[in-house]
Amino acid sequence: MPSSVKAALIFILSVSTLCLPSCSNSSAQSPLTQVLPSSTTTTTPPTTATPTDPLNRTTPSGSALGFLQAAQSGDYSIAAQYLQLSASRRQTEGEELATQLKAVMDAAFTGRVGAFTQPEGIPQEGVPLGRQKLGTMSSGDVEVDLDLVRVSDPSAGKIWLISSDTLAKVPELYDQVEARQVEHRLPSVLVKHQIGGMPLWEWLGLLVALPLAAGIAWLALALLGVPLRWWARRHGQMDVANWRAVSAPAWLLVATLVHQVLARYLGMPLLPRHYYFQFTSIALIIGATWITWRVVRWLLRRVRNRALARGHMGTGSLMLLGERILKAVIFLAGVFAVFGSLGFNMSTALAGVGIGGLAIGFGAQKTIENLFGGVSVLGDEVIRVGDVCRFGDRTGTVEDIGLRSTRVRTDERTLLAIPNGTVATINVENLSRRDKILFKTNLALHPETKADHLRVVLTEVRRLLENHPKVESATVRVRLIDISGGQHTAESLCYIMTRDFNEFAAVREELLLQMMDIVEAAGSSLAHPQALYLTPSADMKSKAEKTDTEITKEKLAVRATAGREDRNE
Repeated sequence: MPSSVKAALIFILSVSTLCLPSCSNSSAQSPLTQVLPSSTTTTTPPTTATPTDPLNRTTPSGSALGFLQAAQSGDYSIAAQYLQLSASRRQTEGEELATQLKAVMDAAFTGRVGAFTQPEGIPQEGVPLGRQKLGTMSSGDVEVDLDLVRVSDPSAGKIWLISSDTLAKVPELYDQVEARQVEHRLPSVLVKHQIGGMPLWEWLGLLVALPLAAGIAWLALALLGVPLRWWARRHGQMDVANWRAVSAPAWLLVATLVHQVLARYLGMPLLPRHYYFQFTSIALIIGATWITWRVVRWLLRRVRNRALARGHMGTGSLMLLGERILKAVIFLAGVFAVFGSLGFNMSTALAGVGIGGLAIGFGAQKTIENLFGGVSVLGDEVIRVGDVCRFGDRTGTVEDIGLRSTRVRTDERTLLAIPNGTVATINVENLSRRDKILFKTNLALHPETKADHLRVVLTEVRRLLENHPKVESATVRVRLIDISGGQHTAESLCYIMTRDFNEFAAVREELLLQMMDIVEAAGSSLAHPQALYLTPSADMKSKAEKTDTEITKEKLAVRATAGREDRNE
């Protein structure tokens, strides 16, 4: 987990760094235009700055939350600025309508006020452009949509206001809203005193709900474990019953859901309720991300162990690579979900991620090429760790298949690192995958060997190969292929039924020695490549005979002299 978390944080920081120049572009130009002199004497009229709204009414959610914050602080004159009223009506009825609307939203609103962060709003079915429906307010038999409308303000530009259609039905809703009966039975101290816009009894209710939700979640998970263990024992999947790896995030997820259900019965005011569900949504996202992280890790490791048990080393390495990539994706998805729950506009962040990914892709083409090359090598399982392979003109044993390169121990005991992008494109010959090994040799016989002697040699060598237990008899081929060049050449070809090169070398040695015995037994001999064979003439034979006679006489004389010396002694 720490390596993928560090990688994700580095990625986010790189994306934010890429976004900084575009954000500071306009501010960096103004000092330069002040320093450079004008090339003409004509003056241009100053450009008017884009109006900004100090009340943050540029988005539907910003307008709704701004109204609730102003009303909760008791500043109803500011809260009236968020209502679509005429100037005269805002002066006379604005504060009263803001008070009633605050009470109605606290008691009867259903919806999400923080989900509409786009300045143009989010398109909704049945809602015209320039209007936004945040939710509904219902009490008794009266139900009203909380609508916002986008209008133009001379000093603030395009802003969102609570529509006049919604305000027209607020007094009727306000009459339907009654004080909760539970507050009449509680001590006045818990009802009158407030912290953050909530009375003390609601804060106490939230605190009491914490251990209650934790206990209910623990009990629910314990009851769920009973049928899960029974199913695991019945189907022989005991590793499924051991779900302690996800017990902690599952407890967090269930406990948060139970606490949200209990909090709905408290009837919290809308603004504290919004902050409460925003905070608990982060806990839900953390729990869900945590569970997904653990489940993905458990599944991929299970598949990897099965692949390794069956000898699929490439699949095991591919599962390890997939686990790291999926963990990084899950972490980034959780981070984006948390920022989205906090009300940030994620479209800009996603655009920044796209630009950053594009820049990283252009800057790391070779790295990405090697990464995908490694994935293809591991996926195809052309080579595995421990295989003896030939890469072009180099031969060696594969020691490791990494994300960037494949490391090979050559016959000279040097370590050769080949980029995976190259491995995926060159011809790779896997010598360890041979089902049998070719044995091929040429017997160069003396040119004086007679034809009958050659027939004997060919027949005996053929019989030797066909009767050997390690030789595939169907592929045996022994033929005379050449009688020129100062030698007679007989070709022997067959397959040795083994995959071990050391065993093949032993069988080859045995066959070659037996072939030499066959040649000698047939009255022939092997030709020497550098020897010069001449046919002796009659004169040469007589000289050779004379020479042999003289050598014999000299040997006899030496022996006679040695005998006389011995007798004298």
